[in-house]
Amino acid sequence: MRHDTADYRQLFLDDVPMMDARAPVEFSKGAFPGVVNLPLMNDIERQKVGTCYKQHGQQAAIELGHRLVTGKVKAERIEAWAAFARANPHGYIYCFRGGLRSQLVQQWLKSEAGIDYPRVTGGYKAMRHFLLETLEHAADHSNFILVGGMTGTGKTEVLARLDDSVDLEHIANHRGSSFGKRATPQPAQIDFENMLAIRLLKMQAAGARQYVLEDEARLVGRCSIPLPLYQGMQRYPLVWLEDSLESRVERILRDYVIDLCAEFVAEEGEGGFASFSESLRQSLVNISKRLGGEGYKRLAAIMDQALAEQASSGAVDLHREWIEALLNQYYDPMYAYQRENKASRIEFAGEQNAVVEFLQARAAKDPM
Repeated sequence: MRHDTADYRQLFLDDVPMMDARAPVEFSKGAFPGVVNLPLMNDIERQKVGTCYKQHGQQAAIELGHRLVTGKVKAERIEAWAAFARANPHGYIYCFRGGLRSQLVQQWLKSEAGIDYPRVTGGYKAMRHFLLETLEHAADHSNFILVGGMTGTGKTEVLARLDDSVDLEHIANHRGSSFGKRATPQPAQIDFENMLAIRLLKMQAAGARQYVLEDEARLVGRCSIPLPLYQGMQRYPLVWLEDSLESRVERILRDYVIDLCAEFVAEEGEGGFASFSESLRQSLVNISKRLGGEGYKRLAAIMDQALAEQASSGAVDLHREWIEALLNQYYDPMYAYQRENKASRIEFAGEQNAVVEFLQARAAKDPM
């Protein structure tokens, strides 16, 4: 028989399967990667029990819970928990604080299905606190370095070539810029923070000698970089990635037009191109004030023409014009200003292969 656990670190390092007994409304606000929501009570039942608890106390609330979850409903839920337990013999149950709900699931599994299944003591709240502490400690005590550079230089490609990188944009499911929206939704803020903390925890356990991040704004789409890490990013050293304008235009064309269009079509089928087009146009609208009235109108007209040509023939050549204009008029001046402000923190500047080699060599010589 396995015992209840409070070894949160090992749970996350080993990707241990966990059953979340909280109500769906709680789960949707934030959970942990790979966890399955098999609630003791649905949202309506939880609301009724919560109201009863406030008005009549704990015992009355427990009795109401037993009346609500009974008969066929109870049998179906126990079967779902039992199926999870049989499929995941090394897993655990948790609820919000590791209290009554997970205890009851545990008791019913034992009495009704003959299955001993352990709980996570402290529940979701304790595990969440552990991850936030992990993140804060890493931000203050780990050897971080940022990858900066003009738009389209391939900063994400650099991260993909390194074992010691943390891809914030991948975790946030967003490319970070005004044009960064993907075809699928972003995670909830809490999910973003939890996934980030687990990535840092696993890197730490693997003995990472440095942690390489892209130099991001506070918001990656609607996901906000946790404050301790973002504050650290204002002082961490940088490398600056360089590439030609032509190469950058081609990379942006691939990532933000060809591949993104394919994402939308894969996700939505025939309606995917229309959604892709709307997303691209809205991204331009989002920066229209910074472009100025005439600048926005000119780029919007070029973009509309490019999208019309892509819709009719599949050709994407016309997109290069608005991409290059946007780099010259908007992104490059902004990044040039940022580079000037961060010049004292830049340890190295160069093209992609040179930057990767520098970062690999830096990790090899820097102390852990």
